Amino acid sequence: MEYERFFAERIGALKREGRYRVFADLERQAGRFPRALCHRDGEVREITVWCSNDYLGMGQHPAVLDAMRAALGRYGAGAGGTRNISGTNHGHVLLERELADWHGTEAALLFGSGWIANMTALSTLCRLLPDCVVFSDAKNHNSMIEGIVHSKAEKRIFAHNDADDLARQLAAYPRERAKLVAFESVYSMDGDIAPIARLCDVADAYGAMTFLDEVHAVGMYGSRGGGVAERDAVAERVTVIQGTLAKAVGVVGGYIAGSAAMCDVVRSFGSGFIFSTALPPAVAAGALASVRFLKQHPEIRERHQERAATLKRRFREIGLPVLPSVSHIVPILVGDAVLCKHASDALMERHGVYVQPINYPTVERGSERLRFTPTPLHSDADIDHLVAALRDVWTQLGLRAAA
Repeated sequence: MEYERFFAERIGALKREGRYRVFADLERQAGRFPRALCHRDGEVREITVWCSNDYLGMGQHPAVLDAMRAALGRYGAGAGGTRNISGTNHGHVLLERELADWHGTEAALLFGSGWIANMTALSTLCRLLPDCVVFSDAKNHNSMIEGIVHSKAEKRIFAHNDADDLARQLAAYPRERAKLVAFESVYSMDGDIAPIARLCDVADAYGAMTFLDEVHAVGMYGSRGGGVAERDAVAERVTVIQGTLAKAVGVVGGYIAGSAAMCDVVRSFGSGFIFSTALPPAVAAGALASVRFLKQHPEIRERHQERAATLKRRFREIGLPVLPSVSHIVPILVGDAVLCKHASDALMERHGVYVQPINYPTVERGSERLRFTPTPLHSDADIDHLVAALRDVWTQLGLRAAA
């Protein structure tokens, strides 16, 4: 087999479809978010970032940076091993306690990323539970799907956010059989939010565990930032809450929170946890400082929601096809992969606005979009500039308007 030719053909096919991913070579500027420097074609220019998952700008917050600097000087760079073999720093223990308190659970368990947390927890729990059947929302994240697949448990997919369809499918199985219902709170591409209470009602009625991915909600919803489950006063009804430290918290890492016994089972049987090097102590210290700050400062969440609502309103005023979103995610439909890439490139080249095109397989074909994530640090002037830039690019490319 001509291996290099095969690789080149596969990449060529992606480029012809307009789905080839090009990384923006960015240089974040501490203290100047959402500004960044973009390295492109041998030149460096300042741009405004409109698609960061650092939703609250905590990745550059002084409290986080100070904590990380102090920890680096005190503990050094790496953890030195897996959590089991010399890698558990006291900062990991403190962070797990803080995360458990954030969600009102008995315990929490840290991972290297949110992806690994989902993959490990779901694959471990669904493998260990005898004859388990998993009910997965149709729009669940890749990390959840991979975890379920690797568990080799029986899998059923229920219609997105549809508690009635979930009930119909659960009803086909004996109550005594092990069952787990997996879903997210905020779905990051459409910006819709799951009916957590209703899904828990159905799961309870049929004796199923619930697994809730809150990665796009922790820090941003609830009086203390504990996520949509806290906001809706249903956190105690969820068996497993999974979150990330890489979005609103502004650092890196993932975790699960729940009962002490459940966390201990994943700690003791989950390969993705057992065989992974622990988070660097400085990262844990930064995350700890960020979580503590977010618990005590609801005003940052209020500002965040206001910015998102303002951006949606401004987009609609100029006739842009804003997809329905009840969260901080602001997606604009393009509907074509090539045009989506052209729009992204034009915004960067003509206006210094960076927003990444979102194409298949992240979203379905025909629903390609630009996904904006306003932060509390985007000013009115930033929004004015973005609206003018989009009006120009939409006209230039002849893109669809709102229906």
